[in-house]
Amino acid sequence: MLKSTVDIVRTALKSDQTISATYRARILEFLRNGPSVQTPTAEGEARLIRRAEAARRLGCSLRLVDRLAKDGVLPKRRLPNRKRAAGFLETDVLALIAG
Repeated sequence: MLKSTVDIVRTALKSDQTISATYRARILEFLRNGPSVQTPTAEGEARLIRRAEAARRLGCSLRLVDRLAKDGVLPKRRLPNRKRAAGFLETDVLALIAG
């Protein structure tokens, strides 16, 4: 992106009082460098994925993912400090794909 465009966006973000300084910096960093490439997770670090992502990777419907979770084939994991939000471990989904 052109530097002049980033300068214009920076000025607009500074005038908006609802955006925090850290969030403004993250937006500007994204505009300068584009989306960051996700690095593989470190060993021992579990990565949770949403049910839509699990369905996409498994090549099935959301209903089948829900049924697999209900039957215990694909265990749900609660997100930290959340009551209802849940996901699936990426390793569990990959293990199910591998058979």
